[in-house]
Amino acid sequence: MVGITNQLSIEDLYTIHKEKLDLEWISGQQGAKHAIIREEFPTQKKKTRSKKKTAKKTRKAAKPEPKSLSLVGHLNLIHPHQIQIVGEVEVRYLEGLRNISMQDAVIQLFRSKPACVIVADGLEPPTLLKRKSNEHSIPLFTSSMNGDRLSDILHYFLTNLFADMLTLHGVYMEVMAIGVLITGPSGIGKSELALELISRGHRLIADDAPLFSKVAPDIINGTCPQTLQDFLEVRGLGIINVRELFGDSAIKKNKYLRLIVNLQPMDTDNLLSLDRLEGSYSTRTVLDMEVPEITLPVAPGRNLAIMMECAARNHILRVSGYNASEVFARRQQRSIESGD
Repeated sequence: MVGITNQLSIEDLYTIHKEKLDLEWISGQQGAKHAIIREEFPTQKKKTRSKKKTAKKTRKAAKPEPKSLSLVGHLNLIHPHQIQIVGEVEVRYLEGLRNISMQDAVIQLFRSKPACVIVADGLEPPTLLKRKSNEHSIPLFTSSMNGDRLSDILHYFLTNLFADMLTLHGVYMEVMAIGVLITGPSGIGKSELALELISRGHRLIADDAPLFSKVAPDIINGTCPQTLQDFLEVRGLGIINVRELFGDSAIKKNKYLRLIVNLQPMDTDNLLSLDRLEGSYSTRTVLDMEVPEITLPVAPGRNLAIMMECAARNHILRVSGYNASEVFARRQQRSIESGD
């Protein structure tokens, strides 16, 4: 199940961050319902061949697609942001302009229709900014926080808020300091394995329905829905509270997804058919990103907790560039060539 938050009102942004960012609402209160819109990235359309006349008609009928503004950044009049931050450098620049040039710059700022403007670094906003803010009904805030820090916090918050989200079935854990999603058919023993890993010092993030969001082109962040926080269902024991049983150190709030371990029941024939040199490595597409996946056979006598730890360690080695099967194969090839 994929979910996307598309917008956030300025009123809600102010309510959420007024204390953390030390925001003071100076003017433009009429624009409280203005929304920060999820930033859309244009997709390249495929070119199709057509006759000249048809092409001309298409060019006449086509309307330019509206360009969405980037989320947040320092004052930029050429490529404006939805939240325009005016720091010490920008205020000094505006105040250094001649009156008519300053008026033109401020008019251009509000003409781009930002969702709001924030004057940072504890500065007093110029009178012209206050007046134009009320004229255009665009909220104007001040903050004692440094402009760069303010931009970083708001960009991180909005990127996470607007990220594509996906709920996957499984148990999500931190194993060997990396995020590992344990999947498999119902009743295979995912929760029992998670419980054993917790007892060995690893940490639970989410049971049953972890929530994943793509916060960067190559980063997927995994978290737990609020209603499931701290709980783990184990057949025979029912619902247990991991935090109460094992302490705060047994729970992790979030972790980037680095590995998927798929538990599958295996009989003797299936075990014999596995590649004994390479193992069962593949990838799974999650939110348009390829995530490494390992299939672990579940069979009597196999210690899954130790195998999970080894799988996580081996994945870390592979990411660093070391592949044991390739090293083993090269060693055997050299032995054959040398006649040993």
